[in-house]
Amino acid sequence: MPRGRPSRETVYRRLESSVAELHARFGGLPTPEEASGIWSDIWHLEAHHSTALEGNTLILKQVEVLLEQGRTVGAKPLKDYLEVQGYGQAADWVYGHALRPGEWPTDGLVAMREVRHIHELAMSPVWEVAAHPDATQREGPGMFREHDLHPFGAGMKPPSWTLVPSAMQDWLDRVQELTPALTGVQPATKAAPELLAELHNGFERVHPFIDGNGRAGRLVLNLLLVRLGYPPAIILKSRREHYLDAMRKADSGDFSPLGEMIARAIYDNINRFILPAIAGEARLVPLAALVTPEFSLAALKQAAQRGRLKAIQSPDGVWQSTKKDVTTYRSHKGRHHKPSTQRAPSEGLRLNRGQDDK
Repeated sequence: MPRGRPSRETVYRRLESSVAELHARFGGLPTPEEASGIWSDIWHLEAHHSTALEGNTLILKQVEVLLEQGRTVGAKPLKDYLEVQGYGQAADWVYGHALRPGEWPTDGLVAMREVRHIHELAMSPVWEVAAHPDATQREGPGMFREHDLHPFGAGMKPPSWTLVPSAMQDWLDRVQELTPALTGVQPATKAAPELLAELHNGFERVHPFIDGNGRAGRLVLNLLLVRLGYPPAIILKSRREHYLDAMRKADSGDFSPLGEMIARAIYDNINRFILPAIAGEARLVPLAALVTPEFSLAALKQAAQRGRLKAIQSPDGVWQSTKKDVTTYRSHKGRHHKPSTQRAPSEGLRLNRGQDDK
């Protein structure tokens, strides 16, 4: 483990605390209508990274222009633009639908027709110009494959195509089986991120479609997350090899590396998108939630440690401050005198819930 990197158990504990606080103090996730900026930022970032994991070449700015304005910027292959467009419309549907299913009621966390619809939304635009070369008319977007697939790199072989419908039903049954533990109705034998890792890996092991399984699987995972009250998880393209390695370990039954990756991704989105948008100016939040183009996390942490930024350090070592205090620090930056020093320890005891400022 890299020096200073919190342990897996610490990550799980901090995630649980921050999600509990999100629900207790703010009533849970804001809806897309209540905070469209939050969701669009997550939507853009996820569309960029999830398609980039599969080889898409668009940079984030091109993704933002495409999804916000419907314009193509640059001279990338048409296929790349259509992949992002499809993923973006699927992610938009997932976030809105997860919180308000409308005419799509389901008895559990996810239904088969939702899985098919997500794949259809994500793959339809690109399918018009770059369909899978082996696909038949019965294997288009939203349709299960009718081909057997070669074993994956580490040797795991997806089930025969004739078994896909029953394998997907088994997967849905497993979702239903784990729902009481994921929702806290029953005690869990594993941390929630590892149960989610099992479900994500289980979907990918079935590989129900002839193409687009990675994208569909990550979208389905985020549908589950939002319905459980978590923000979506974004697997960064820079973590591709770690993600693939974690999936290979999950293929062998070790879900902890993938669970930790999912937990960190959820926690990062709480600090990067959710808390900064819903917390007031005087609300204590982890320094990671106060990062701006002007101040990096390292700069804020250094300022807090030197007493230049008014901040507290919770018992588990996480530095916290407020938007108001960062504004004050900005106004004093460059002057010789220092602003008031750290808050009294007693004030910090109000917020000793574990939070990671990595």
